[in-house]
Order: sequence, then structure tokens, then C-alpha cells
Amino acid sequence: MNREYDVIKRPILTEKSSLASETMNKYAFEVAKDATKTDIKRAIEKVFDVKVNEVKTMIVHGKWKRFAQGMKKRPNWKKAIVHVDAKDKIEFFRGK
Repeated sequence: MNREYDVIKRPILTEKSSLASETMNKYAFEVAKDATKTDIKRAIEKVFDVKVNEVKTMIVHGKWKRFAQGMKKRPNWKKAIVHVDAKDKIEFFRGK
């Protein structure tokens, strides 16, 4: 399998990320925990055919949830905010 598709797990589509993509050309992705900023930049540029200006990453800590067996912790995951060039755009859903 291609390394690019191992790095990018899924786009994060929330109200806040949609507003950031429309106004500031910033897109949010869930990425592999071992991916570096350089790996993320290469993967986004190759998959979406855009020029990436900046990548910011953070570890999102899993929440504690109550189950019948007691309290369990959801796993931590890595989030990347990607700033693409002003002339480029990433389309997640294509309209007719």
C-alpha cells in the first residue's frame, strides 16, 4: 500500500474546520501517530495535488468514558492542521 495513504487517516470535517478551510485555506486531518510534519506535507501534496505552506501537529488525548465494566480511556490520536497555498483548494465532496 502507498505510504501516503498510511499517513493520512481521514479529514476532520467540523464546523470550525470548515470555517478555517473557507477563510484561511487550512484543513484538518487525522494522521498516523508516528508521522512527521515532513511526511504529512509530502502525503498531502501528492494525494491532493496542492502546495503545502505549513503543517502544525498536535496529540489529541483520548477521553475517559463510562461503560458497564467501569471507566475506560479512548486512545490518543494525532491531528494535523495543513495550510495550503492561496491558489490551491482541497475538495472533499464534489458537487454536481
